[in-house]
This record gives sequence, C-alpha cells and structure tokens, in this order.
Amino acid sequence: MKGVRFYRSIQIKLIMMVLLLILIAVQLIGVYFISTMKTSLTNSFTNNLNDQANLLTSLLSAPTLSSDNKDANAPTDAEAKLNDLVSNFSSSGAEIQVLDAGGKVLAISQNSQPAQQAFIGRKNTSLLVSRALQGVRDNEEDIIDEDNNRNKVIAKPIFSSNGKIIGAIYIVASMKDLYRTMEGINQIFVSATLIALGLTAVLGVLLAGTITSPIKALTRQATAVAEGRFDERVPVFGKDEIGQLSVAFNDMTDRLSDALSVNEEEKEKLSSILSNMSDGVLATDELGRVIVTNRRARAMLDISELKDGITLSEALGIEKEPIAETLQGNESSLLLNRELADQGEELVFRVTLTPIRRRDKGVAGAIAVLQDVTEAEKLEQSRREFVANVSHELRTPLTTIKSYAEALDDGALDEPPLADRFVGVIRSETERMIRLVTDLLHLSRFDSRHNQLRRQKTDLTEMLEEVVDRFSFQLRQKAITVSVKVDHQQKSAWLDRDGIDQVLDNLVSNAIKYTLDGGSIDITAGANETGQLAIAVKDTGIGIPKKDLHRIFERFYRVDKARSRNMGGTGLGLSIAREIVRAHGGSIAIDSEANVGTVVTVQLPIVPEGSETA
Repeated sequence: MKGVRFYRSIQIKLIMMVLLLILIAVQLIGVYFISTMKTSLTNSFTNNLNDQANLLTSLLSAPTLSSDNKDANAPTDAEAKLNDLVSNFSSSGAEIQVLDAGGKVLAISQNSQPAQQAFIGRKNTSLLVSRALQGVRDNEEDIIDEDNNRNKVIAKPIFSSNGKIIGAIYIVASMKDLYRTMEGINQIFVSATLIALGLTAVLGVLLAGTITSPIKALTRQATAVAEGRFDERVPVFGKDEIGQLSVAFNDMTDRLSDALSVNEEEKEKLSSILSNMSDGVLATDELGRVIVTNRRARAMLDISELKDGITLSEALGIEKEPIAETLQGNESSLLLNRELADQGEELVFRVTLTPIRRRDKGVAGAIAVLQDVTEAEKLEQSRREFVANVSHELRTPLTTIKSYAEALDDGALDEPPLADRFVGVIRSETERMIRLVTDLLHLSRFDSRHNQLRRQKTDLTEMLEEVVDRFSFQLRQKAITVSVKVDHQQKSAWLDRDGIDQVLDNLVSNAIKYTLDGGSIDITAGANETGQLAIAVKDTGIGIPKKDLHRIFERFYRVDKARSRNMGGTGLGLSIAREIVRAHGGSIAIDSEANVGTVVTVQLPIVPEGSETA
C-alpha cells in the first residue's frame, strides 16, 4: 500500500511523465539516427568496394589475364603486374581474387590468409562468380564466416575491349570494423540517453517541486480548515496560476471563517431564543422522530428528556394522522389537554404543526409549537361565566320589577296597602341593581388602572371603631359581640381611607351575614413578622368549605348562591376588596373551617411618612 501511495504522488507522476516522454523521444531519435547511420555506413562501405571493383576491372585487360606461352612454374611479367595491381587495391584489408573466364583464380591479394594462397590456380565455384562470368554486373551479398563475422562479397565481370567476358573480380571485405563503429555509436547513444535521463530526472524533481510544493501547502491548509484552524495561510510563491489559486484559497479561508463565525453566532442566538421561549418547540426529521426540543417544551410535556427515536405523536400523546399530514406538507393546529402529575392541574396547549421544507427536497421534517393557552381558556371561561352571571343578576330584579309593575298596572295601584308593598319591592330591586352596577364600575376602574389611591395618615383604632359603628344596628339585631384590638406600636398608617373602609365594610358585613345569633367577631390590627400591616376579621360563623376557598375571590362566585342572593349580596364584594388591597400593594387571604369560623387577613405595606403616595 505504501508503494501504491508513492505512485499516487503528483510529483512522482510528473517526473515519470517527463522521463517517459524524454525516453520515448530519445528512443525514436536513436532508432532513426542509428538506422540511418547504419544504412549510410553500409552504403558507403559497399560503394567503396564497388568503386574499387569497377576501377580494378577497368585496369585489367586481356593481355594481363592471358597465360598463353608461359611457363607454369615461373611467373611471367603479366602475372607479376597482376599481383602488384591486386596488392595495391587490397590496402583496405579486403581479400581480392582475380579470376579468368573459366573461374580459375589467377591472383589473390597479399593480405589474404596463407591458407587462401593455395587457391591460386583453383576454380572459384561461388554463385556470385558464376553470375559475374555470365555478365551480371551487380553481384553482392553478406555472408557470415566461421568466426561469426559479417563479410561483404562482391563479384564483377571483366570485359575485353570488344565486350567479351575475359574474367571476374571477386572481393571479400570484412565488416567487422564497420559494426564495431556502430557498436561504439550505440554505446555513445546509450550513455548520452542515460545522462539525459539523469539530468531530466534532476530537473524534473526541481521543476515538479515548484508545482507540488504549493499544492502540498494547499493540502495542509485544506486539512487545517477542515479541522477548524483558520489562522493559517497558504504561502504565495508567484503570480502564476498556482499563486492565484493560493490567493483565492486564502480569501476563501477568510470568508469561510467569517461565515462560520456568523453561523455560530446565529446558532447561539437561535439556541438562546429556543431555550428562553415561552412556547415549547419540538422539531422532527422526515420520519417524524423528534430531534430538537427546548426546555419549555419538556416542562410543558412534564418530561425530563426524550428517548432516542421517540416520535412526535408519542411525545405529544396524540394520534399519528396529524403528524403524517404535516409531513406531507399540510399545516394544522389542535388543542391538547395535559394533566401535570406533580401539580394535579390540567393544562391546555395549542399545538401548531408546520412542515419544514428544504429546497428541491420536499418536506424534511416538521415543527410543533406548543402554546400554553390555559390562562386564556380560563379567562374565556371566566368571561362567559361573568356575562352569564351579570345577565342572571340583572334579569332577576328586572323580572321582579316587571312583574310588580304589571300588577300595579292591573289594579293593585287602587289598593294602597298592596300598592305600597309592591312599590317597596320595586324600590328594593332597583337599589339592588344600582349596587350591582356600582360594583361593576368599581371593578372596571380597577381593571383599567384608572382608580387612583389617595393615601392619608389614618388612625387605625378610629377607623376600625367607625366600621363597627356603621354596623351597630345589625350587630344588635343578631346579638353579636365585637372586639377591636390595635397594636400600640402601630397606631396609624398611610392608607386610602375610603378604599380600606370599603374593604372592611365588606368583610364585616360578610362576617355578620354568616355568623349565627349570639356569635362574636374579632377585629385586630398590627405589624406582623414580615413588617407589614395586618388587619384580620375573625368570626364564629358557618365557615366556608375547603373546596370553595380557592374560588372565593372570583367575581359572582357564591358558596350558597340562593342564600347569598336572598341576603342582598352581588357576589362582587370580595373581588372588589381584593382589587383595592392589590392597588395598595398588599394581599388578602382567607382561612376558614366549616361550622367553626372564618378569618380574613389583609396585609398592607407600611408606607413611611413623607414617601410618595400612589
């Protein structure tokens, strides 16, 4: 594997490519050059031999080759001349034989081997000689001797002056020196090729390094960018294409770093928004599996963490159809009721399902937004109950007034005792409606924040005794005893006297209404352990059931509706009292036990003298 990676290096590829190109080019040039050189040397060698043969045949004449009237044991002058002539032409190392018309050897060059001198007088049976004696001028061939040397053989006919063939020239020349020269040239060419390849390899390494070094630097920078290190830069070695690529890569690194920074910033913002949203958010993938939740969603669904692979329908506890429709691209909304196990109360959520669309890929998931509409539903229910209660409270006296007015119109007006009683009922019901409307106006002013407090220094003992005096007639009628106790350390306070009088009137009136004859009421005032002014009204009445305590301050709420209405109450007294106390910055609480009694405690902040008043 290491070797494979080695050959994958672009530097090695460039060097190998250059070397192969040089090698192929040199080989092509060498083959052509050596082939041409060989052909040229061979042709030159052959032409030289042909020229010698042609010259020798032109010099030989019939008298020279004739052996008539000569002693066979002694050379004649013609033979001596022939030998001299042949010897002069054999200076190149070629073996020359002069043959007569019958193919018999007349003369052999002196540089021939001694064994070949014995051929004089013998007939040369070579095919080339036969062809030459037949008049064929171009007779040549290459032969290989016993020493594995290549020789050139040429045979030329010798013509007399009258065109008669009188003999032949037979030349055998060794081509050993020629091929030795060719081998030397080959060796020189091979050496030159190796030197050229070596120099090319060195230059290829240097040149490839100028290309691969920037590429390696780019690779290192790309790895650093992939690992999140954007502070490194690619060195720029020039203004060529690689240099421009390095500059572009550095610019890309800067932009990528800025883009990732912005992305991380946006991601942190989105995470912070999701974590601190008042609405719950759940996101799913294309299969409906929950992949993202925020803290509010987990709190609303009363789960600490979601299991891996849980679906949105399982997390919300609903059917799969709405989720499937959302994953198909349809938006939907539904209400979800969920009861919290630890708090024991029921919450109402509005779940809005929206598909997540990805460009060119359709729906990639869904987002579920959970809005807590519990308070809105409660307010809507309270509004409906409020309208129903107001309608009922107004309808009852109006019906009564209408009935008695019709009775008066029908003749009861002519009977004074009956008419006076009917008129009294009409007056009573009218006053009841006036009280109801007045209470509603009070609540409206508190709801719209238009009710201004007018604080003044108030003597607590005087205020509480005046409240008792206002109800002295009712107290005497039911023989109820009242005690007033004020802490000597807190004799006065800065209060809105009219508002607190209204609160105390309501509390004392309720205590008298629901306390049996002969009972008692205790009114106390003083600073409590938290440093606030605490005014408590305690009675020994019938009390309030535990199940009604948490609703006692709701508008028009009555524990015993029929009895309360008969006593003249509107069901708004405690609501108005709570609003007045809240306007002071305080609180009101009720502690009651059925058939034992009730304690209503009003806690008000003690405002120092000279401070700003509301």
